[in-house]
Amino acid sequence: MNKLKQIWSNLRSSFWFAPSLIVAVSIAIAVALVEAGSIGSDQWLARWPRLFGVGAEGARGMLSTIAGSMMTVVGVTFSMVLMTLALASSQYTSRILRNFMRDRVTQVVLGIFTGIFTYCLIVLRTIRGGEESGFIPNIAVSFGVFLAIGGISVLIFFIHHIASSIQASTIIASVAAETMVAVDRHFPDKLGKGQVDGEEVQSPLPLSGCRWQAVAARGNGYIQNVDIATLLRLAREHQTIVRMEQSIGEFVVHGTTLASLALEDPLEKEIIADLQAAYSINRYRMVEHDSAFGIRQIVDIALRSLSPSINDTTTAVMCVDYLTAILARLAPKKTPASRHYEEGELRVITIGPTFEDLLAESFDQIRSSATGNVAIMLRILGALQTIAVMTDSPGRRQALYDQVRWISELAERTLESAHDRARIDTRLVRVYEALEA
Repeated sequence: MNKLKQIWSNLRSSFWFAPSLIVAVSIAIAVALVEAGSIGSDQWLARWPRLFGVGAEGARGMLSTIAGSMMTVVGVTFSMVLMTLALASSQYTSRILRNFMRDRVTQVVLGIFTGIFTYCLIVLRTIRGGEESGFIPNIAVSFGVFLAIGGISVLIFFIHHIASSIQASTIIASVAAETMVAVDRHFPDKLGKGQVDGEEVQSPLPLSGCRWQAVAARGNGYIQNVDIATLLRLAREHQTIVRMEQSIGEFVVHGTTLASLALEDPLEKEIIADLQAAYSINRYRMVEHDSAFGIRQIVDIALRSLSPSINDTTTAVMCVDYLTAILARLAPKKTPASRHYEEGELRVITIGPTFEDLLAESFDQIRSSATGNVAIMLRILGALQTIAVMTDSPGRRQALYDQVRWISELAERTLESAHDRARIDTRLVRVYEALEA
């Protein structure tokens, strides 16, 4: 199942899959309309000779013009896409390029233009001149004209879409929305009882003489997803405990331990193969099952914006705002239990990110790059104040308190202006009040 999901994800993020489907549909439409014209439907079209009464040479010329124009438009469209990818990579971060490649609008637009070109080619080769054996599929030719007019509208829409998609606000908001979906999916998990941080009882493991046996990774790459249902099934069938040693988003090296099983007998090849198949490992990370990677992308954009070469504080502030929205969404949620039981028996021990991990991932590097930047410090303090209102967990509030303290230390060390330090002190008072409420 993980393999199928990985294949489907790769297809969705490719520039050829959706256009290929649209080209196949355009071929089917062309064949259908040509067949409709060959069974006598041209008789009633003769009533409108000025609209449908084009000759063989006129039909060929029209379709040839449309086909040539569509190929030109396809070239322009690909150039716009490549320019956008290059700009996004240099201005923001290369980790967001996959988001552009997954953009359904871009894929569909490329498919429409190539589909119109293919449609014209199919209809063009069916046109025959001559009085006796002549054949002109007027319906198909006229439909090609309508497709060309529609293609112009699509081109105008695509230019607008590209202009909107390269704006910082659009990119950050898109990544944040995808990350929030991942947060909703994994906090809490469907398997096991959700526990608030620190409330899970860590009872001794019932090994009863078994020993942990390691299952090694069969390749290098990042863990994109883990099929917990498969791990539960393996543990149930072999009456054992499966313990994850690497979490989603981590990079694994060939031969290192993926997971461990508590068994008395040596591991069989079938067990090893099934457990390895439960892990999706690839050369890149994905946000769908890795909310930390979504946060990582936004943090990278903020760090690039704060670099001396760009110095775009406004974009960095926007990144902090969307990180606040993500963490505020996460703050009241329960953290999934790391231990999963079936009928009272411990079966799987998982590893996953906690609120403290994602909080540190969000603000630690941005804080380090905000030396002397009072705007970023104030924004982070405001973010911490907003998040503090959303949770009553002592552990999470302590993590927020630590972040506030580190911002205070940074302000004292790097801000020379008494006015700026006074602004920070005023905000600190409000944040501490929110944490103590």
